Amino acid sequence: MPTPLDRALNSKNLFLGFAGMVTAVAAYTILGSDVLPAQADPTGDPENWTMDEIKRWLQARGLLPNERATREELLERVKANLRIPRKTSAGP
Repeated sequence: MPTPLDRALNSKNLFLGFAGMVTAVAAYTILGSDVLPAQADPTGDPENWTMDEIKRWLQARGLLPNERATREELLERVKANLRIPRKTSAGP
């Protein structure tokens, strides 16, 4: 008489579940984490960015400080790390 363990090991559902997990891992490995493209950086004056845009900008650069930071603290951090592109001069 088969035990519950024997019945579980011979179950088609267990095999299909395992095959599904292997397929999911393979698909993730092949496609990578770029299945959903990252959102573009916000543009314009940081003063006009939403709180989500500020946090996304900081998170993309690994600069997100304490979760309880105020908007002013986060905005100050953005401005301190914002790289303004140099203007090229058309010299002789």
